[in-house]
Amino acid sequence: MTDDRIPVTVLSGPLGAGKTTVLNRVLTADHGLEVAVVVNDMGDVNVDAEHVAQQTDLGGDEEIIELSNGCICCRLRGDMLDEVGRLADRREFDYLLVESSGISEPVPVAQTFAMGFEDADFDPTDTYRLDTMTTVVNAHSIWESFDTGTALTGRELQGESGRVPEEVLLDQIEFCDVLLLNKCDLVPDAALDEIEAVLERLQPRANLVRTEFGDVDPDAILGTGRFDFERAQASAGWKHELQHDHHHEPQEEHGVTSFVYQRDRPFHPERIAALLSDLPDELIRAKGFFWSAGREDAAMGIDKAGTSVRAGPSGRWLATLPKAQREQYFAARPGLEDDWDDTWGDRMTRLVFIGREFDDETLIARLDDCVLTDGEMDDDWDAYPDPFESEEQRELALADD
Repeated sequence: MTDDRIPVTVLSGPLGAGKTTVLNRVLTADHGLEVAVVVNDMGDVNVDAEHVAQQTDLGGDEEIIELSNGCICCRLRGDMLDEVGRLADRREFDYLLVESSGISEPVPVAQTFAMGFEDADFDPTDTYRLDTMTTVVNAHSIWESFDTGTALTGRELQGESGRVPEEVLLDQIEFCDVLLLNKCDLVPDAALDEIEAVLERLQPRANLVRTEFGDVDPDAILGTGRFDFERAQASAGWKHELQHDHHHEPQEEHGVTSFVYQRDRPFHPERIAALLSDLPDELIRAKGFFWSAGREDAAMGIDKAGTSVRAGPSGRWLATLPKAQREQYFAARPGLEDDWDDTWGDRMTRLVFIGREFDDETLIARLDDCVLTDGEMDDDWDAYPDPFESEEQRELALADD
């Protein structure tokens, strides 16, 4: 059946990556589409929208909607739907381009178009079809972060969610259909190959396109038909690593290494907390869950994005659930019982590490030093201090200002 809903492309990416330049390039290209534009900026005055208006010859075929002083992933979701609903009533365009702010998280924005938003009067799913999630990244910024060990993002601007820009950037990379590697003219070719290898390890599903000055073929981001919510949610490289059990041999390409660390004993809480505060600068991404001795009630999560590291309670072990509920999980996912321990159930550690030119053997040895020894297995674990006692994930390390 023909889907006559209006297709939508969402542009995400950090501040300074070149999203507005890409938007202008697409708007002025000869693609034959009548385009409406939503531009989201965190400032009281929407500088991005003004820039788009100044740099493009907008006539009756395009209209710009400005959403300022908030993010369309949270505070302004309802406002965005009100505006795109008003546009839909007119139906004087056949494509919608949305430029989100540099600190907007992509999943809530995608959910808004794909599923609607309960606090809004307008349901977008009858009128709009999310076609492509596109993330623009700054090749020069990533290259500089490699050389200096600094943040992957150029400016420290914290969003409404309290998350630092590096965490949001990794979300934007890991949840997209197309990755535009922009400002490639500022980076040597050899370094570009390494950056691409990193991006492909972080997001193996996305189409990766190199651009200079935001000059992209509109067909690369318009009408691709690539968006699929379930596939996008499962496409992050760390999830791919866990699913394919690469913990036996680290995978390496263009100096980029990734491996899964798995153990069936708990970490000593103080030793693993100390290690997480002193991870190598070359480690770009770490994700997964671990067992901390003395916290048999909670699965601890690790989320390292660039120089930011968070760790803390992130869920429950199946072993803590009533038997009937566990059986439901086992029926839905038969493989869960394969690693079940008669004493400890599903409690274990499974962590994914992705980095460039780092010593994985040394890191594995350091992690093993955090695992309880034979003697410590007989200790009273409740006597151990708990650095992860807060119900909110604790931030253990941040980039210097």
